[in-house]
Amino acid sequence: MAVKPEEFNFAKNDQFNTAMIPGKFARAMRTCKIWQFIRFVIINIKMIIVVSKSH
Repeated sequence: MAVKPEEFNFAKNDQFNTAMIPGKFARAMRTCKIWQFIRFVIINIKMIIVVSKSH
């Protein structure tokens, strides 16, 4: 049975066996500068909307 690279270190330590290990897609999204910039813009727009409602 082949073990996925994401699951290789999953059960090595009993103290940390409940931690989720990101898959290939999640790692790609976390390291993609274009996606990070898009998320940055979306979060800033949401913050502007919240602040503008409170003032």
